[in-house]
Amino acid sequence: MDIIDGTVVDGPGFRLSIYCAGCSHRCQGCHNPQSWEMTNGKEMDVEDILQTVKDSPWNVTFSGGDPFFQAEGFAELARRIKAETAKTIWCYTGYTLEALKEENDPWKMELMRNIDVLVDGPFIQALRDEQLRFRGSSNQRIIEREAF
Repeated sequence: MDIIDGTVVDGPGFRLSIYCAGCSHRCQGCHNPQSWEMTNGKEMDVEDILQTVKDSPWNVTFSGGDPFFQAEGFAELARRIKAETAKTIWCYTGYTLEALKEENDPWKMELMRNIDVLVDGPFIQALRDEQLRFRGSSNQRIIEREAF
């Protein structure tokens, strides 16, 4: 959907956030409901996004929508970012870590292998907490790669 360079809300420090279209979770109270529909985004090549990442001084965040809804493309992008830069990658998803592991989809697993931090779980309006850093509701977790 969009790429925002220099945001401070999607992880620590300034970040390059890549917002994708497509999400089946449709969480009530979602801050980005226009991202639910794939047709609200624009198709972009991994190579073009990678060049934007390389041109930015900031670390990277994948958000959405849900990057795991387009796991193949984001897995390839994450692999290339890790191979060609020294940047860290945070990834937001409405799936839980346990659900991703249980599904064992090869592209989702590849995406997980190439990110540094997973922020997991659906946004739950009743658990909304504005005091939390980098997440919207208290059920969501910030999980370092070592815990995958």
